[in-house]
Amino acid sequence: MKSFYKVSKIKITLCILFFSMSISGCKKFVEVPAPITSTNAANVYTSDLTAAAVLTGIYTNISFQDGNSYADITSLSSFAALSADELTLYEQTNTTYLPFYINNITSLTSTGVFWTIFYPYIFIANSAIEGLNNSTGLTPAVKQQLLGEARFVRAFCYFYLVNLYGDIPLVVSSNYKKNSLLIRTPASLVYQQIITDLIDAKNLLSTNYLQSDALTPYPISSAQRVRPTKWAAAALLARAYLFIGDYPDAESMADSVIMNGSLYSLGRLNTAFLENSSETIWSLQPTGTGAQSNTGDGALFVLPSTGPGGMHTVYLSNSVVNSFELNDQRRTNWVDSVIAGGITYYYAYKYKIGAVDATTQEYIMVLRLAEQYLIRAEARAQQNKIGGAQADLDTIRARAGLSITEANEKTSLLTAILHERQVELFTEWGHRWIDLKRTNKINEIMTIVTPTKGGSWSSFKSLYPVPQSEINFDPNLKQNNGYP
Repeated sequence: MKSFYKVSKIKITLCILFFSMSISGCKKFVEVPAPITSTNAANVYTSDLTAAAVLTGIYTNISFQDGNSYADITSLSSFAALSADELTLYEQTNTTYLPFYINNITSLTSTGVFWTIFYPYIFIANSAIEGLNNSTGLTPAVKQQLLGEARFVRAFCYFYLVNLYGDIPLVVSSNYKKNSLLIRTPASLVYQQIITDLIDAKNLLSTNYLQSDALTPYPISSAQRVRPTKWAAAALLARAYLFIGDYPDAESMADSVIMNGSLYSLGRLNTAFLENSSETIWSLQPTGTGAQSNTGDGALFVLPSTGPGGMHTVYLSNSVVNSFELNDQRRTNWVDSVIAGGITYYYAYKYKIGAVDATTQEYIMVLRLAEQYLIRAEARAQQNKIGGAQADLDTIRARAGLSITEANEKTSLLTAILHERQVELFTEWGHRWIDLKRTNKINEIMTIVTPTKGGSWSSFKSLYPVPQSEINFDPNLKQNNGYP
């Protein structure tokens, strides 16, 4: 796989140097001097400062968004939403978005970007784990925290890769020669690695949000929630357990986060996506300036008064707009509209600062508390813990100004929870696209939706194709069924 495996020792050095240098240019989350001149895997882990810089550099680079690009991980929120039933594409001459929108992606189109971006982050995580384990010169607490962060990052990347592509090569070392010939690993085994990494991360990571030195805690009241903690690992672990059907452990992990009331609470809807809100478990700090000082999601989704067009070429679908119940305050607070040419266009308004020059006020939300309530509700429903599932579901509904649920048994509760996930998590990190697949609803929904978008649906399209460039490089790598 060219994107990940065709790496020489020189490229290893340059990759670490790139991440380290990117941090020195970021004056928000971290302010550290430039790394030592000859940065390589051997000497970068001899200093707390440079070791922490490698992991911080991952967050800095993941947080990059330009609002109209598929060249970053966070664009998953828009591309997967286009694949599902959440967004409408205004300009269907847009060759970047169109294949996703009409569910006609090929191995030669831009779907490869997620494969070719996630795997390099996995490489850095693998290299960090090896370097940290071999290091003898780091402060023990720093070494422990960074090992936890590296395992968390690797699990995070694998979670999205396995949900987008199915069986994938499982790479847990930086041996590029060995890795260049790997076959695809069954998804079940990938999940085993995800869970192992997250359990390790949970045991290693700090319970507090730490500063850029990966050692000093922030005061709770002013914490920058951009470095993974034990609670971030527990939150992602809860999700992973839910997805594999381990409902008792999913409930337990979500419960551990929810019960940490000193750190997390459900605030008002309009504060949820502000920087370091009480709902934030893990977020990414925008690192741009000027019109890119806030989130790429806000820059893309918030429509100007002239309506959609240009970089603002997507807006909310009727499927989303019509899914809200009467008096749902999420419809009021998280959806807005403009009228252009006599047509009303609705858009996602979770992030309220668009592509304007403004101070940084909103962070890119990755893991938040509301999802944990919905995970625990679903895990409880699956175990026939009806009262507990209702209580969790009603907590989310109450914040939205809705009455208690009428669902009172397992089947109706699971249906209600899936609907609640639709209206709570829309246009966030591909939740809807992934939910439709894992609940076996995707064929039922997309058979109806895709023709309205100008495409045709086949079940194999629930997985994105492996980039042809990767198959060309690795003779053992096979394409997903259904794709040429």
